Amino acid sequence: MKSKNILLISMLLAAVFFIFGCTRKDTQAQEAQVPDSVPAVYMTTSITPEGLMLVYEALDLEADGNVAVKISTGEPGNPHFLSPDLIKDLVQYVGGTIVETNTAYGGRRSSTALHYQVARDHGFTAIAPVVILDEKADLTLTVDGGKHLKENFVGDRYPEFDFHIVLSHFKGHQMGGFGGAIKNLSIGYASAAGKAWIHSGGKSKTNPWGGAQNDFLESMAEAAKTIADTNKDRILYINVMNHLSVDCDCNGRPKPPTMADIGILASLDPVALDQACVDLVFAAEDGGDLVERIESRNGLLTIDHAMFIGLGNKEYRLINLD
Repeated sequence: MKSKNILLISMLLAAVFFIFGCTRKDTQAQEAQVPDSVPAVYMTTSITPEGLMLVYEALDLEADGNVAVKISTGEPGNPHFLSPDLIKDLVQYVGGTIVETNTAYGGRRSSTALHYQVARDHGFTAIAPVVILDEKADLTLTVDGGKHLKENFVGDRYPEFDFHIVLSHFKGHQMGGFGGAIKNLSIGYASAAGKAWIHSGGKSKTNPWGGAQNDFLESMAEAAKTIADTNKDRILYINVMNHLSVDCDCNGRPKPPTMADIGILASLDPVALDQACVDLVFAAEDGGDLVERIESRNGLLTIDHAMFIGLGNKEYRLINLD
């Protein structure tokens, strides 16, 4: 009887070691499928000033010189823009200047004077200097390899900054399907005329309405590439996934979020970063409304075109810092 028990225990131990060994090999095989050359995307679920600093430090790229921190100041009436309390520590740590551009669709941020007042009202001037990049004039950047755009128009104060932190509130968008790093690089940096140029697919600098949807989506990717190209190795990207409304911060009456906050993600590749955020939305049990908004606007085309023109890589390694 004793020998039978010993035999049974031996068989069970052998089975455990076999299963563990196979599982370990499977895990190693999965990790081997994602080479180190694939962009890293760092993530924390801590949507706090500490969490923001954590993902910034994980990127291991020090922001120095005259640092621009590109955010959206948010249209009055919209409570979802990134809180100054959330971003203050990072902005002050890098000695950053908050930068923005005027809108092309009216509202309280369509003129420089009104836009500076919104920045004050929303608390941004209390934590750092604020510059409206197109407060005086436009600057033309050449688009390399564009399908729709040959030029991109940004504010003429853009060259004052030699390092850029593209700090984006990831959320839905009524026209683009979603807004993240690529949208902040394109529409976010574009002057008012540049915004109309992108929306119209390179047909008008005064009228942002009525252009073909897919032309607009692809033009965002093309305009974004000009900002990335002129800041090689001196730009990084952070997306904050909170207040996940289907509407953007430019909407003064956004729909309330129907899904829970997710976290903060960061990368040196804006395409990988936006793709990771989209994947998290699609994987969320409560993400149905935002998924519908993205799909109904064909929003994934922006990511696909961005990769096609060489802005970045859709593949990524998601590294959880929690």
